Amino acid sequence: MDNNFVDYVKVCCRSGKGGAGSIHFHRDKFTAMGGPDGGNGGRGGNIILRGNKQLWTLIHLKYRKHIIAEEGQNGSSANSSGKQGKDEYLEVPLGTVARDSETGEIHFEITEDGEERILVAGGRGGLGNANFKNSTLQSPQFAQPGEAGKTEWKIL
Repeated sequence: MDNNFVDYVKVCCRSGKGGAGSIHFHRDKFTAMGGPDGGNGGRGGNIILRGNKQLWTLIHLKYRKHIIAEEGQNGSSANSSGKQGKDEYLEVPLGTVARDSETGEIHFEITEDGEERILVAGGRGGLGNANFKNSTLQSPQFAQPGEAGKTEWKIL
């Protein structure tokens, strides 16, 4: 059998953690006690499979055991949302089947050129304190943390 043909790869995928929401209150030269203006955290990066009809084998993934997407950045003042984590794309040949390595459950199959499917989703970004203000709670002193990314072993 030809050693260059690899049709089975087990990879550890870690999607990005979502950024935390910010706790901040508006302050400037004219405003001593402004309202909450903490921004939301950015979404963590996804790990996405993309079909590529030029590829015949998974050899390029054989020695890349850990695939790690970028984390989302935290929110900041002035209702600024954090930057989203960069998604990590894996080019795979058509007919690639993605499955969970523990349960063996089949997630999906890539059948078309350019088809993209999320293998492991990134964590959601947390909400900043500006999202929690209302008529009775005018200065919330809290914000949501970002959701953790997932670490999962997948078989392609």
